[in-house]
Amino acid sequence: MALKISLKPNERMIIGGAVIRNGGKASEFHVENKVPILREKDILGEQDATTPCRNLYLVIQLMYIDEANLSTYNNTYWELVKALVDAAPSMTPTLDSISECIVGGNYYQALKLTRDLIDYEEELIRHAG
Repeated sequence: MALKISLKPNERMIIGGAVIRNGGKASEFHVENKVPILREKDILGEQDATTPCRNLYLVIQLMYIDEANLSTYNNTYWELVKALVDAAPSMTPTLDSISECIVGGNYYQALKLTRDLIDYEEELIRHAG
């Protein structure tokens, strides 16, 4: 079954590593095979990876859309996880769930869980200040 995607005017997305920007009008299309897809709202730019959890999100995003360099991203991922567990052990249960997704190749689900981790990180930072 095809995935139906509606794009707003000028909205960007990544499909299989290609960055696509919609034209001036809303459009709709169908993706008929399994391929990594990220809508603009889910894309984190390198310049926005300003915290450890955001760095983790960026690495998972790259794992998802750039399979050719997966081993490099995989090494970085595990280094970041270790640093996060050392810095904030309370993140361990969520990191375990994210890691299960990574090991199973379910990168999109890992990204969703990492968004929750980013929210938790922001809460920790607010309470520390």
